[in-house]
Amino acid sequence: MSSSAPPHLDLTGDVVDLTAALCDIASVSRDEGAIADAVEEALRGLDHLEVTRHGHTIVARTDLGRAERVVLAGHLDTVPLTDPPNLPTRRVDLDGVDTLWGRGTVDMKGGVAVQLKIAALVPEPTRDLTFLFYEAEEIESQYNGLNLLSQSHPEELEADFAVLLEPTNATVEGGCKGTLRVEIPLKGIAAHSARPWNGHNAIHDAADVLTRLREHHEATVHVDGLDYHEAMQAVGIRGGIAGNVIPDACTVTVNYRFAPDKSGEEALAYVRSVLPGYDFTVTDLAEGARPGLHLPAARDFVAALDVPVGPKEGWTDVARFSALGIPAVNFGPGDPNLAHQDEERCPVQQLRDAEAALLRWLA
Repeated sequence: MSSSAPPHLDLTGDVVDLTAALCDIASVSRDEGAIADAVEEALRGLDHLEVTRHGHTIVARTDLGRAERVVLAGHLDTVPLTDPPNLPTRRVDLDGVDTLWGRGTVDMKGGVAVQLKIAALVPEPTRDLTFLFYEAEEIESQYNGLNLLSQSHPEELEADFAVLLEPTNATVEGGCKGTLRVEIPLKGIAAHSARPWNGHNAIHDAADVLTRLREHHEATVHVDGLDYHEAMQAVGIRGGIAGNVIPDACTVTVNYRFAPDKSGEEALAYVRSVLPGYDFTVTDLAEGARPGLHLPAARDFVAALDVPVGPKEGWTDVARFSALGIPAVNFGPGDPNLAHQDEERCPVQQLRDAEAALLRWLA
């Protein structure tokens, strides 16, 4: 904890006011000290929780001997503020919808506020709970607090089920797709562009790669009751050194978003089958996560919330829980399409609905 007193968080008040208070503690990645102090101070005031801290990651646990344990997780950091800054938060009326505006209202201090409210309001939950508030989700994984905790203190994350309170418009999004990024180098022979017959144009060779990708049928894969839409797309191309030189090199970057029924190795093999004969370098690979909606904890969660259920079409930290053998879903207030935008904002009612939904499940 820092030497100065942390900002006080009132866990007895409205979840909207708590969200605003959290957002108004600026916490851009790698600068989460003040908000971690405030969260720790608030949690240590709750006698039914055992609280530990690792860097700027806070863990609070009940120990009631319940048959199941559930993790409620959320990250404390945000992407950088705008100029002028999109803080402090403010309440605005958007076409008759009471809305909280400001950095973090969507991604994801609304979800963190819901976690804190549950921690305060439910001293004897139906399941043992682990509340995880972690640092540095928005940047490289080497700093990610969940990743670091899974390596240093994996026992603190042991659970039967996990809910990541990332924004989902207060619906349930099960699991997540994996992501694979590769670079395909194409070799040519440099020459003067006035005499191209003396060389070989590497950029032109990219046409075959792009054609294969354009004609590729992107599958919809059914996993644990949900349909995941796969996607394999060229996301970058670079080549050429001057306007009068036939390029001798070109690189095409391809991103494959794959359903969570595949491992990373299976995803690599599939890319090779779509682009046979091409060598490539893997620049990023993160496995997906099965939603595990057939498991008792997940079934009870979905039944208690009684909200729409769909797949997470992107990648989130539920994959880190999956790697630990813990099925996980995404559920939180806020429209994910507004995450990181200058006009980040969340309908007030979604914050209250998300709190009420978790209370139905856990109280």
